[in-house]
Parts: sequence; C-alpha cells; structure tokens
Amino acid sequence: MHFIGPCVTIFGSARFGPETTHYKNAEKIGAAMAQLGFTVMTGGGPGIMEAANKGAFEAGGYSVGCNIVLPVEQNPNPYLNKWIYIPYFFVRKVILVKYSYAFVVMPGGMGTLDELFEALTLIQTKMISGFPVVIFDTEYHKELCHHIKIMAENESISPEDMNLLFVTDSVKELVNHIEKNSIKKFGLIKEKYTPRWWYGETR
Repeated sequence: MHFIGPCVTIFGSARFGPETTHYKNAEKIGAAMAQLGFTVMTGGGPGIMEAANKGAFEAGGYSVGCNIVLPVEQNPNPYLNKWIYIPYFFVRKVILVKYSYAFVVMPGGMGTLDELFEALTLIQTKMISGFPVVIFDTEYHKELCHHIKIMAENESISPEDMNLLFVTDSVKELVNHIEKNSIKKFGLIKEKYTPRWWYGETR
C-alpha cells in the first residue's frame, strides 16, 4: 500500500444506505478530499465507507479499501481502485492509520468509535504525529462530545486534549481545517502530473 500516497481515512457505519443523509454527506466529503488531492481510504465495505469511496471515485480521485473478513459486511464496495482483505481488526486499524494525514469520523457504531479513539490515543501519546481528527455531524455525536468534555473536567484527559478534535456540520469547514492542519502543516506538495498530494520527506 506504500504507493497510494497521502490518504484521508473516513470512518463510519456500514449500515447507512444511499437514501440517508449520512451517506450523502459522506459522498460529499469523499469528493472534497479527492479534489484536495488525497487518496480516500475506508474500511472498504458498504454504508458510509461505500459513500466516501464513491464520492472520491466519481470525482476522479483514488479510492482504496481495507476490507475486514467477516461473515457479514465483508464484500468490497464497487467504488475502489484498490482493496485488500484483512483477517484481523488490529491489522486493519494499523493500515487505516499508517498512510493517513487526517481522519474523518462520520456517524457510526462501536467499530467507528473504536477507530476514533485508536487514532486519538496514538496522537495523544505522540505515537503518531498530530494529524487532524474531524468529527462530522454535531447532533449525532453530541453525547459523545459531552462525555469527552466530562473526561477533561474530571482530569482523566488533559484540557488540551480537547484540541485534538474538530467538530463540524460543514464540508467547507472540514476542508479548510484539513488544508490548514494537514496539507500546510506537513508540507504536502501536489506533483505536476498527478491529482494527488505527495509528501516530500519520509513520514
């Protein structure tokens, strides 16, 4: 997977279909990330994952999936330029994190929260760089954000850890945040002959 270039990983539920607002928002975000020049990476399955890949694919971007082998939800969606099958969740999470310069968390379930807190923990403990983490949809995530605030108030996390999250309902705000905190921060430069961004130094 080393050749896919800088990615934005988009997390979200497999259970939201094309008729839902969550799916449509994920399509818009996938397209926006592709237009910025990023490869869009997801878990490769249906729902939010499919929508993000679809948005990127139809916008002319590069779309990849890390598909978990399960009795259900294991088939790759049809909007992938490349996908791999992974038998273990922990390996899948490593790959979803390794190549990404930003993380977008869409509405999801237990797996999505696992992925969110995995990314946050790695950033908090400085195991990886301070890549932007965006939570999309304030209404869906309001109790989650409230609980994170309670953790800060009770000093189980540091007050500055609240700054690791950016919460929004706006695709435009999301794009601006990633431009500032990923493209500019890490010096990503678009190559002349490719629609994607490539980092000039070893990550």
